[in-house]
Amino acid sequence: MTAMFDLSGKTAIVTGANTGIGQGIALALAEAGANIAAVGRSPATETVEKARAFGRQAEIISADLSTIEPVDRIIDETKEKLGTVDILVNNAGIIRRNDAVDFTEEDWDAVIDTNLKSLFFLCQAAGREMIAAYEADGRIGKIINIASMLTFQGGIRVPSYTASKSGVGGVTKLLANEWASKGVCVNAIAPGYIATNNTAALQSDENRNRQIMERIPAGRWGDPSDLGGAAVFLASGASDYVQGHILAVDGGWLAR
Repeated sequence: MTAMFDLSGKTAIVTGANTGIGQGIALALAEAGANIAAVGRSPATETVEKARAFGRQAEIISADLSTIEPVDRIIDETKEKLGTVDILVNNAGIIRRNDAVDFTEEDWDAVIDTNLKSLFFLCQAAGREMIAAYEADGRIGKIINIASMLTFQGGIRVPSYTASKSGVGGVTKLLANEWASKGVCVNAIAPGYIATNNTAALQSDENRNRQIMERIPAGRWGDPSDLGGAAVFLASGASDYVQGHILAVDGGWLAR
């Protein structure tokens, strides 16, 4: 059974790997045996150092995913530095908050471009590599998209974020439909309320923080490390027959 979760010899691209959820997932994959291509707007130095401490190869790939310009380069640099593209974790994302009546086109486009458009085209680029690898030697590729509670719910004051994360759920299912027979497993993780930079405003808002805590059955905010087990499962051979699933890691939020 342990061998089913072993990622030794695999290479994982993790976007937004310099902090928060991305870092937590990258380190869990490294601990399970994967080599790491740590993608971020700022260098993921700490993530790479910690991954190397597990005895893995780990490389920094600097890229700003507010546009699709770096997509092909991310794939090419990963292959050049680490050899293969076996796992992709699409974690990079941004959020903009404002009332719907005041929300700007600029804030709409910025979030959709990063959270959904770049995610799709990175899936596309990685998917081409994974399909070719499956046709060549039967190697199964794994794509894990980071969704959200707002993939299922509407939220408030984050219209472009809700739209983007709803789209992530739909794209995940579409790609699973197209690629399941081609050796690529496409799934998503929907984190609950995780203590990261993206949620700093909510954590510091006494009223909203109290409301959130009252609804979480686990009674606490999540930690980025709480996503690690789910990521290893979806990246490993243990999930080879799992397709198009959105796995909530939310302390029971959706069950409430």
